[in-house]
Amino acid sequence: MTLAPTLPERLNRARADLRMGLPVVLGGDGTALLAAAVEALDATRLADLRALGAPVLAITARRAETLKARAYDGGLARITVPGDAGLGWLRAVADPKDDLSMPMKGPFATLRDGSPALHRAAIALAKSAQLLPAVLTVALPDGLAFAGRHGLTFLPLAEAEPELFRTGPLHAVVSARVPMVASEAGRVHVFRPDDGSVEHYAIQIGQPDRSAPVLARLHSACFTGDVLGSLKCDCGPQLRAALAQMGQEGAGVLLYLNQEGRGIGLANKMRAYALQDQGFDTVEANHRLGFEDDERDFRIGAGILREMGFRKVRLMTNNPAKVAMMQAQGLEVTERVALKVGETAQNRAYLATKAAKSGHLL
Repeated sequence: MTLAPTLPERLNRARADLRMGLPVVLGGDGTALLAAAVEALDATRLADLRALGAPVLAITARRAETLKARAYDGGLARITVPGDAGLGWLRAVADPKDDLSMPMKGPFATLRDGSPALHRAAIALAKSAQLLPAVLTVALPDGLAFAGRHGLTFLPLAEAEPELFRTGPLHAVVSARVPMVASEAGRVHVFRPDDGSVEHYAIQIGQPDRSAPVLARLHSACFTGDVLGSLKCDCGPQLRAALAQMGQEGAGVLLYLNQEGRGIGLANKMRAYALQDQGFDTVEANHRLGFEDDERDFRIGAGILREMGFRKVRLMTNNPAKVAMMQAQGLEVTERVALKVGETAQNRAYLATKAAKSGHLL
């Protein structure tokens, strides 16, 4: 029968579990790990985890660098949790909001023996759930049986790990005509991934010729800039300028990708904003939270363009990484169209950081 959830569906279920505070079980090579996101953990479940064994806190190397904890495992560190550590200690390690007022959280004892593969997968899962990348873990003797007894989601590492870093296919759900300020000949297409995760949108202007390069933009959702008119970024002006140019030319496609805050989600983006108010730039803030400079997946945009029948693009962007990703995904970028709008006194330093540290052509 095909009623059981597929692996991609179980991964998405696991993300929802972590966001609700439920632990998930990962297993592989005769070992298993119970993993819970620190951000969503409560005192009752923390006590239950402690009753199962000695907990280990997994954080990214970016966060470990801020905390002066040794990351022996490449991209992450496994920290032994002190016996008297409660939720307050765990959250202070996971969340950098009080780093400046309480800078001395260590010293930390970090593990260097044993495989970190399950911990790495748990962090990747938390990231993809747009939670802080800090996971409390406990080793289990029989993960599959434990998950069955407690009704928890079980993920086999060998199968789950490739899926964590794969972009699944998106399929068109519906499209409808939407007259817009930029063009009365507008149409919105909704695309949904197979695993039931977040949808993405293609805003089509006119009737672009599929045999010619299409004027296109990959625009990541920005609630603060696109909706609120925030002066801290240039996203809103870029969105409107891109649509306006497509309207003037009579054709184009703007892909509105739900990857808020460079892929870390709105809550983490607000955490980054709070850190910026403490004096850190946008890249430094992401690193202190435990994220990379940019966690977005531009393969999503390339997949939608291919699904719509486009193979060549005139890409509206200041970001060379978008050009490189389009080309790596088999789309020919015939021209990079600059989009330099929206500079304000409030975002000038932000734009300078994007140019200096992220290679944006501004």
